[in-house]
Amino acid sequence: MSDIIRAGGPHAFGYTEITQRSGDMQMDFGVLRLRYGESFHDEYKLERAFLLVYGRVCFKWDDGEHTEYRENCFDVPPTALHVSKGTKGVTVICLSEECEVNVLRTENEREFPAKLYLPQDTPDEFRGAGTMHETSTRIVRTIFDYRNAPYANLVLGEVIGFPGKWSSYPPHHHPQPEIYYYKNRPENGFGYAEVGDTVYKVHHGDTVCIPAGKTHPQCTPPGYALWYLWAIRHLEGCPYAQPDYPIFLEEHLWVQRKDEPYWGDNLGGN
Repeated sequence: MSDIIRAGGPHAFGYTEITQRSGDMQMDFGVLRLRYGESFHDEYKLERAFLLVYGRVCFKWDDGEHTEYRENCFDVPPTALHVSKGTKGVTVICLSEECEVNVLRTENEREFPAKLYLPQDTPDEFRGAGTMHETSTRIVRTIFDYRNAPYANLVLGEVIGFPGKWSSYPPHHHPQPEIYYYKNRPENGFGYAEVGDTVYKVHHGDTVCIPAGKTHPQCTPPGYALWYLWAIRHLEGCPYAQPDYPIFLEEHLWVQRKDEPYWGDNLGGN
């Protein structure tokens, strides 16, 4: 499978399959777009996560129900429903002109209660602030990971790269596979994604699959913002958990030190 899956324009309405759990990513990943009044029902006996990207939707599961509106994925923190194979079914109903929900599934024999993550559960973290002359300051939203969902086989979050800045930096890697799915603002923008020694130009709706051990820093050009979903699949006996992961490239760790002098600081006689 190629490291990059091009959208080539807006995803079609309905469910668009991007990756399969039988592949290297070990996760089903798909983009669900619905129009007003349309619904989607999922009864897979798998661990599943449903991330609201934009629009107003009603999530229904077993004896639970919740309606949430998200204007967009840049300005509003996420809402996500996370369920195990023990949840009989999940239904997503569109209550706005249109909506988008990202769907992830993976194998997990453990059962756990369904958990709804609301915007107040995932505050913005300005990671990188105060270092690197703010050139790698970005917003990170970790919805769930090994710390608050040790029973899961998935990790789910979002990143927003500011115009002209880097994210997922310094370069790092881990043995667990990871998926990045992108949105640009404005939509005609682009970004650059490194996967090991290969760099891809990414556009609105593209997906990058990051194999085990590949570094994956991201770059956002001036004038544009870059949002991306990130989803990691824990490995058996090797969860994506601190302090073991991520593994930063040692030769670049110096850039994280506060007040580290950079070339150019004294140009102009300052």
